[in-house]
Amino acid sequence: MARRRRRPWYRRRAYRLARTAVLTVSLVVVCVRCDHERPGAGTTAPGSAEASEVRAAGTGNGAGGAGADSRPRADDPSPGTREAPPEPPPAPATPATTGTASTPAPPPPSPSPRPARAGKSPKRPAGPAPLPRSRATRLVIPYISVDSPLMDLHLDSERRLPAPPEDEPNLVGWYADGPSPGETGTAIAVGHLDTNTGPAVFGGLGELKRGKRIEVRRADGRTAVYSVDAIKTYQKDKFPNREVYGARARPELRLITCGGNYNRRTGYTGNVVVYAHLTATREPKGGGRR
Repeated sequence: MARRRRRPWYRRRAYRLARTAVLTVSLVVVCVRCDHERPGAGTTAPGSAEASEVRAAGTGNGAGGAGADSRPRADDPSPGTREAPPEPPPAPATPATTGTASTPAPPPPSPSPRPARAGKSPKRPAGPAPLPRSRATRLVIPYISVDSPLMDLHLDSERRLPAPPEDEPNLVGWYADGPSPGETGTAIAVGHLDTNTGPAVFGGLGELKRGKRIEVRRADGRTAVYSVDAIKTYQKDKFPNREVYGARARPELRLITCGGNYNRRTGYTGNVVVYAHLTATREPKGGGRR
């Protein structure tokens, strides 16, 4: 019987088991060392993309809270300051069953334009010099035979601009918290189209034509004279607040009343808006013309 040959030492079972154990221990040690050298939870390696993201979302300098950017924006009124966010535009007024000029309320006034660069004088729009503030007292539109007293109007508790009382159909309301007649900016007047008893002060507003004259007399005796630019009709749910009420660099005027189709239950579906700009001013009798 042939003698069985012994296996070499490197092919024996005990050697293979020992080798496997040594390799396993080595791998565990290497993994532990690598894990120990990584940044711990909640830390960020300098220069990494994660670090850049944290810096971008971090708290800004000064007021503003987390995520605030302390750098002044191009539309900031002055360097280093932040303007408070504007109030949301008010909801449209509920349509009246008569010709009430139910319109969305004017938005808060826009910040003053930034000053011109040094060495350049600011350009003033062509036209007469704006007038100082003074309360409106009377509205005259010769083309449609309007000669009406003006009353002050303010936003109601729901931030809507009401119309004058329905029992005074020939009275026009002036938005007293906006620019006065002749001042730089957009002045606003509203009136009834009609009432249950017949036509009202703005019954003929849609018949105005481009270039026709509108005069607004003031408490200081001066008269602001405007020229009509356009007459437009808008649906109430598509009323362009910015176009109608937006700030302007020259004195402008908007006359607003109801328009569109009439429904006995919900009232008129739209608004008629007259756009005009200041073309002249008149001094009181005995004074010079500006």
